[in-house]
Amino acid sequence: MRLSLLLVPLAFSTVLLVSTAASGEGADAAAGEKLFKRCSVCHTADADESKRGPSLKGVVGRKAASYPGYPYSDAMRKAAAEGLVWNDEELKAFLGKPQAVVKGTWMAFAGLTREKDLENMIAYLKQHSE
Repeated sequence: MRLSLLLVPLAFSTVLLVSTAASGEGADAAAGEKLFKRCSVCHTADADESKRGPSLKGVVGRKAASYPGYPYSDAMRKAAAEGLVWNDEELKAFLGKPQAVVKGTWMAFAGLTREKDLENMIAYLKQHSE
């Protein structure tokens, strides 16, 4: 009986920990901001202006290739026409391997390789999408 009373809270905390990790909670937007400095050569996240790449302000939840006035590649416009929306899953895939998600994109970035970096970057972008 005592053993089962100890196992129930342990099992519950394990489930809670796994579900928290799977949902991206605990991602560090401040760490994502540091990562974004590399991106800021071409993008902004907190201003309504495009540079070499489109502004990423409000990107989370936005349809691909929809930032006004930016001349997107044919590949990105095609992906948008096929329904690409920048949700967590699509951002994670694209930021991990841009050319694998949108072959022919103009984005000259190989991608983030660390899972935590992807989560942190998305957390940072979410701050500028609320």
